[in-house]
Amino acid sequence: MFQLRAASQRFSWVAWPAILVAAQQLLFPAPAGSFVSGLVLGSITALVALAMYLVYRANNVLNFAAGELGLLPAVFAMLLILESGWNWYLSFFLALICAAFLGVATEFLIVRRFFQSPRLVLTVATLGIAELLAVFALYLPAWWDSYVQSQRLEAPFGFRFDIGSRVFDGDHLLALVLGPMAIVAVAVLLRRTRIGIAVRASAELPSRAGLLGIPVKSVQSVVWGAATVLAFLALFLRSGVYGLPIGGSLGLLLLLRALAALTLGRLQHLPTIICSSFALGVLQEGIVWNSQANEAEAKMAALTGLIIVIGLVFRRTRGVRSAIDFSTWQAVGHARPIPRVFLELPGLRASRVLGVLVVVGFFVGFPYWGLFGTTVVVRMGLVLMYAVIMLSLGILTGWSGQLSLGQMAFAAVGGATGAWLTQQADIDFVAATVLAGCTGALFSLVVGIPALRMRGTYLAVTTLALELTMIQYFLNPQFFSWVPIERINRPPLFGRINWDSSQAAYYVCLVTLMLACVAVAGLKNGRIGRVLIALRDNEIAAAAYGARTAQLKLTAFAISGFLAAVAGSVIAHHQQSFTVTPAGFSVVVFIGAVVGGLGSISGAILGSLYWNGSWYWLQGSWRLLATGTGVLIVLLIAPAGIVGLWADLRNLVLRKIGARFGLQESDPAEDLLQSKDPER
Repeated sequence: MFQLRAASQRFSWVAWPAILVAAQQLLFPAPAGSFVSGLVLGSITALVALAMYLVYRANNVLNFAAGELGLLPAVFAMLLILESGWNWYLSFFLALICAAFLGVATEFLIVRRFFQSPRLVLTVATLGIAELLAVFALYLPAWWDSYVQSQRLEAPFGFRFDIGSRVFDGDHLLALVLGPMAIVAVAVLLRRTRIGIAVRASAELPSRAGLLGIPVKSVQSVVWGAATVLAFLALFLRSGVYGLPIGGSLGLLLLLRALAALTLGRLQHLPTIICSSFALGVLQEGIVWNSQANEAEAKMAALTGLIIVIGLVFRRTRGVRSAIDFSTWQAVGHARPIPRVFLELPGLRASRVLGVLVVVGFFVGFPYWGLFGTTVVVRMGLVLMYAVIMLSLGILTGWSGQLSLGQMAFAAVGGATGAWLTQQADIDFVAATVLAGCTGALFSLVVGIPALRMRGTYLAVTTLALELTMIQYFLNPQFFSWVPIERINRPPLFGRINWDSSQAAYYVCLVTLMLACVAVAGLKNGRIGRVLIALRDNEIAAAAYGARTAQLKLTAFAISGFLAAVAGSVIAHHQQSFTVTPAGFSVVVFIGAVVGGLGSISGAILGSLYWNGSWYWLQGSWRLLATGTGVLIVLLIAPAGIVGLWADLRNLVLRKIGARFGLQESDPAEDLLQSKDPER
């Protein structure tokens, strides 16, 4: 019995890959040529998954910029070959060196700045790095005066073989040979060399490794360099087989397959990660063979998201690293409140009231200023609704510390439900929006139940996967006929008030935002908000004081889902159409919320203004540059966002004024305990 159990544990790493291959054979049978093509795709996926695995082991964070780190040198190599006419081998070698340099420089210039920061901060930083590198990848062809949008790079030698109806050439051979060779080389490096031992030691417990004399930061630079080289190799091989989108979008399927492989391997077991990557490639090719061209990508995205969720729900965490995961995820930052002693300054309370009245007057009178046209008024209505979505993010991530990268899924559920209720069930808009919010709350509870067993990296991947599953499949009119596709009429409010004009629709958005702000402010100043923040900062201590952690986390998910779904319903009627947001759209919305200030009402409004302003009034790659550099600057200078920077400047001015009145600031900890409103 003991030998049987030991043998089962020894070979358990093949369970998930075997299940995936069996599912492909049973549900999506395909000829041998598709199976070999799946192995080619799996080799590329395994390289990206391995690159993300290395960074996770070194920094305890998933690198969402892995694809962009590899894309930039891959585009550089392709331009050298196609535009400058350089030798294939020389261009590949130069791009390989540039990839290593890019990885080391990224770690040294950006990642190292967050060495002592919470892992949530570094995760957001990788999202900003991805946006920033995407800008350089877009501009790189322009430096060659090239206007190529997508290009397939052929191998430098002639080779061809056929398997059934599938034709394979030298590019497929390179992927089948170079990919496994690089994987074996990394495995040997980790197991048999001193640098590999240092990497594994630094990954398990960096503080102890530093005490033993291991240069942890230098090791992390090496890891980022190696990870970027692997990502470059993956995308360079992809350019020969499938083509590389020069100046275009890399897409999310590659990232999804890598994330699925990582989660099936519990982010730790390398053999499972590699074998699952090959199995996922085979599965995708089987889906492509059995589906129409416009359905295959949606089915694969949905199925991959489901695989990620299943892998995370049934994961098992062991060792020191699992304990670190739950202790290094905290909020990005908080706006410091006004020191209590300065609240008695002459005119301070009156100036605060005046400031609030000015802001409210700005938004109330916006449609009738005469300075803006109808288009700007419509866009401002969307700004207000995205502020509500960012408010919901503030509750879930800013207050309770639950990192969500799938918030737009809640909004999409609310939008589809609200539109169906008003158009098909003939329900009043207000009642339909409330019911849509309740539907979003129920859906968020479905997400929140498995979230009770996970946090940080695991929860971020789960919410991202669920968003892609919902958007690509369950809310796709190709698969479900109830999803609204026709023009959405705006029924009169309460059966009497017409709001067909753009100005009236704007005021509906404004009232929705004001009601959401009042509700969130009440929650924040009440017991629920204070206990959620206590859970985020120290869950064990909060539980010791009697906080029911499971119930409170589910409450945060329900409130967050309700607000996001309400915003989605209003957006659908405001735009008079239900449009599924692009895959991964929640990521950029999350970045906007971080830039504004997570967990703050004013931060949500500022974040929506910043993000939507860059989206509406900046063109092309300038949008990516604004979001990418914006989030990095905020994280480096003002971790609490724009509202945090404003609070610091405000408090600095108050200290100068208070000094003239002989006021001295008291203990900040005492001020924080006595103050219930951190935005004062």
